[in-house]
Amino acid sequence: MPSTDNEGLLKRLSCEISAAWAIAKKDMRIYYFKPNIIVSGLFFPLFMFLAFAIGKNTPPGALIPGLISITLLFSASSIEPVSIPIERRVKTFERLLSAPISLYSLVTGESLSGFLYSLGIACLPLTIGIIVFDTPILNIPILVVSMVLTAFCFATLGTLFAAYPTENVGEVMSMLNTVRLPLIFISGVFIPISVMPRIGQQIALVSPLTYGNDMIEYAYTGKSLFSPLVDILAVIIFILIFQVTANYLYKKFNE
Repeated sequence: MPSTDNEGLLKRLSCEISAAWAIAKKDMRIYYFKPNIIVSGLFFPLFMFLAFAIGKNTPPGALIPGLISITLLFSASSIEPVSIPIERRVKTFERLLSAPISLYSLVTGESLSGFLYSLGIACLPLTIGIIVFDTPILNIPILVVSMVLTAFCFATLGTLFAAYPTENVGEVMSMLNTVRLPLIFISGVFIPISVMPRIGQQIALVSPLTYGNDMIEYAYTGKSLFSPLVDILAVIIFILIFQVTANYLYKKFNE
């Protein structure tokens, strides 16, 4: 009897994973090259970073960790706020909700598309740092872990905001930007957290970008505000919070 239960559980898990991957592939095929995705996921973080970085007495190569952090933030959270409202408008999102899969698979599948897109885009500043500026990476495993966790964290954040029941992409993006833009300035990307006022340091603790950027800085420089284990644990906690909240909102708004 237990063996049968285990087989049923494994079969169900396999179906859920397959469903999540199918949703991700659908988004990858349809949305990756849409102009608004490219602008919000690639050009917007690049130009914003340059606007604040130009004029600093810092070698260009030293700015690469911050550029990777901003790129992960914007690119990971740009797919779902576009794809889900559009699919509500064309009435295909209802099919996903009525499919025999859990909301966890739906949220994970939508997040997975943003996650993979983000990693691909973030490889651009990473490659530029290596080839053009010869920026050394002191800890490659930590860099890989930080990019993977940070990308998935913000992809889930984008899926969470896309739960808002609207067919208008602009509404979701406006709400999301009220969170994304402040995160840049309180998370140590442009201003080190150690030199912030005490209130700023306290606010930085509730930003997932603080821990993602801290890990990336550690991978490049060997210096960090927290230990890598603390950063990893913090980002995982944020992922779980975003996942659970997203599942609750999709259920609430689509009952």
